[in-house]
Amino acid sequence: MLNLPNTLTLSRIILVIVYTAALAWDGSKSPLTNEISGGWLEPVSMTACIALWAFVVAAITDFFDGYLARKYNLVTSFGKLIDPLADKILVGAGFIYLTSVGMCPFWVSILIIFREFLVTGLRQLAVAKGVVMAADKLGKWKTTAQLTYCIACMAHLAYGGNLFEPLRSLSIGETAWWFREIALWLSVILTLWSGANYCIQSRHLIRG
Repeated sequence: MLNLPNTLTLSRIILVIVYTAALAWDGSKSPLTNEISGGWLEPVSMTACIALWAFVVAAITDFFDGYLARKYNLVTSFGKLIDPLADKILVGAGFIYLTSVGMCPFWVSILIIFREFLVTGLRQLAVAKGVVMAADKLGKWKTTAQLTYCIACMAHLAYGGNLFEPLRSLSIGETAWWFREIALWLSVILTLWSGANYCIQSRHLIRG
């Protein structure tokens, strides 16, 4: 029987499907628009808006499923398997799309996906040798930075200039650009760092 944390994890995968389907549907405007077409929080792309909020809710479930599982002792073997898989699907879907519309360098997406495959392989190697490799705090910060970058970019795609129009006189729009850049490079640094950390922890397994 599925418990609440596992249900939240599965809902994250379903939300990724909603995210992908919304973006696959033809939008009425270019996804890289900066134009202001109406009032504050008026979408310039309804499909991107649907994708954004599906992604946001999915990211929220990423926090709560693990929190609830630990707090109420609902950790299961199924949850240990499906939770990291759902995370990888969510992050991969976000970065692949952002690369396709020119908002993320292609090498960043390749690096992130490569790291996920590498860590998955190391974990499988560890399991085969009877060793448990639990997710560390560095990996959680890495995921947080990645999701923050994806959400910031999707907010731009969904709302364009409308999102920061009330604060345009304070140059918040420029600040938002810098925020995305910082989140991007933080994602890259933490991806490399956490990946290297897993390799160091697994060096005795690799050596046999």
